[in-house]
Amino acid sequence: MKIAGVQMDVSFADTKANLDKMSSLLRETRSAGAELTVFPECAVTGYCFESLEEARPFAEPVPGPAIEQMSNVCRELEMFTIFGLLEADGDRMFNGAALVGPEGLIGSYRKIHLPYLGIDMFTTHGDRAFAVHQAGDLNVGMNICYDVSFPEGSRCMAIQGADLIALPTNWPPGAECAANYVVNARAMENAVYYIAVNRVGTERGFEFIGGSSICDPSGTTLAEARGADEEILYADIDPARARRKHIARVPGKHEIDRMADRRPDMYQPLVEPHDLRPPGR
Repeated sequence: MKIAGVQMDVSFADTKANLDKMSSLLRETRSAGAELTVFPECAVTGYCFESLEEARPFAEPVPGPAIEQMSNVCRELEMFTIFGLLEADGDRMFNGAALVGPEGLIGSYRKIHLPYLGIDMFTTHGDRAFAVHQAGDLNVGMNICYDVSFPEGSRCMAIQGADLIALPTNWPPGAECAANYVVNARAMENAVYYIAVNRVGTERGFEFIGGSSICDPSGTTLAEARGADEEILYADIDPARARRKHIARVPGKHEIDRMADRRPDMYQPLVEPHDLRPPGR
């Protein structure tokens, strides 16, 4: 299965321009053979809003108009896509991602870990458990940006059978380590494919660093952006490989299985309360 990651610039607060651009890019990636295309975080809206009130007119329910437009394109092209948007749910707003395909909305995700930056200063923490969804024969999990810094989310989705984890992101300067190393680590430690798709350009003084990549279940980079310009990445993935968790490097002498070798009974401190929150947060 060929997948694509679209590292693109985004027009701030112009949902029509962004959706039209994404629709066109879906046609391009499908013509190149991609069955699943991933776009950045907040690809529909932009990210650097300065208040909830400023962002609210650009948020929408899920499903909503953005889901409908992208679903129509996916139906026409017989493909799947994942993209970031702002989700409105009553008085609450979430930094969200949606997986859609020929039949419409398949699954959505609400960003669980929120940094003190951009729209995430005003959105609500995601309130749904990590989940895995089916895009054809592919089992897909979703995280967003800062979530990659917390290994628990990827591990939850790997345990649920994810073949691929998709990370729409808006990495600014300072996130180079996540782009260069953490994505590979998440792929390796869970034996899954991982696609991280960042945006580029400048928005309200914030630059975005690109650095998108696709990694295989060994943590090896299959494709990576050459710089901080608009670019489309492609890679062929084999879901069956992500499902073979037992690896016999030297049969009978060197074998590993990072799922079977887990020791959940030793991990209790991970879910205990703590007092490490910084002042004022």
